[in-house]
Amino acid sequence: MTETIDNTTEQELFEHFNICVDKGQMLMRMDKFLAHRIVNRSRSKIQTSIEAGNVLVNDKTVKSNYQVKPLDNIKVLMEYPPTSDHIIPENIPLDIIFEDNEILVINKNAGLVVHPGVGNSTGTLVNAVAFHLQNLPLFNEKENMRPGLVHRIDKNTSGIIVMAKNDFSLAYLGKQFFDHSIERVYRAVVWGVPKKSEGTITSYLGRDKRDHKKMFSYEHEEDGKLAITHYKVIEHFNYASLIECRLETGRTHQIRVHMASIGHPVFNDEGYGGNQILKGLPTPEYKKYIQHCFELCPRHALHAKFLAFTHPKSLERLSFDSAYAEDIEKLLAAWRQKEV
Repeated sequence: MTETIDNTTEQELFEHFNICVDKGQMLMRMDKFLAHRIVNRSRSKIQTSIEAGNVLVNDKTVKSNYQVKPLDNIKVLMEYPPTSDHIIPENIPLDIIFEDNEILVINKNAGLVVHPGVGNSTGTLVNAVAFHLQNLPLFNEKENMRPGLVHRIDKNTSGIIVMAKNDFSLAYLGKQFFDHSIERVYRAVVWGVPKKSEGTITSYLGRDKRDHKKMFSYEHEEDGKLAITHYKVIEHFNYASLIECRLETGRTHQIRVHMASIGHPVFNDEGYGGNQILKGLPTPEYKKYIQHCFELCPRHALHAKFLAFTHPKSLERLSFDSAYAEDIEKLLAAWRQKEV
């Protein structure tokens, strides 16, 4: 259920603990050391976090049997922001598609971080919603850092997101995401034209062992969580395609990683190699054209277009569709008009 990594605000790992080991510390296994230092967290959960690459020693991942040494710098990272007892309501404009007593459906702009975290404590979607719903119990300043939030999309992904307005709806929607009964459809401009006009990508997504800020597509279950993406080519151009992706699972950066794994990164995706010329002859004219396209859409060209779920109270199946963000519309127009 997680989501983004850019160099700072879009990364999906948040620092919860930063420990500088004492000079007199005796050698001790990492999992045992952290079990003593972190309250209310079992040794098995700590081991899971370590194996997932969420524990760094001197900015490098380690194993559970790593022997903690004096002066080691240990960072414990998690996929959600540290708990806070204060959220600052901010009067930030929201594009609200639907709202009733239970839920709020928003068309998020690209560039808007979903929730506060290290490096972005204000100016997020949660801050904006906290202002909009500041009179509701779930959104008051004494609640935790993720009021009403049951899923999220990357900072630089535009499109639909649903939030709950009370505890019951939060739990009800959360269960649907857990059961994969939520229908989510994304549209993306990707480099190249897939050989198969439609298909399914299945792999295990986990933290990239070389760069913990990124995700990686692995073949084996022990390396990550199962991720399934169904894609279909909607429109193809000379060196790019508009594709539709239906998520069967919702892993961090799932579409971006999966499309890159089959050689078709999302256009202008800095994190996964889409911000360079990958198709076509690099003539001066073509380079100029691609640079123009990068300027038209200065972020990865991914949009959360469609969302369907069961309403928490009425039990009605609701569905919502959103128009492409303006920058993606301009990018599509440029590809349609260009003859290369």
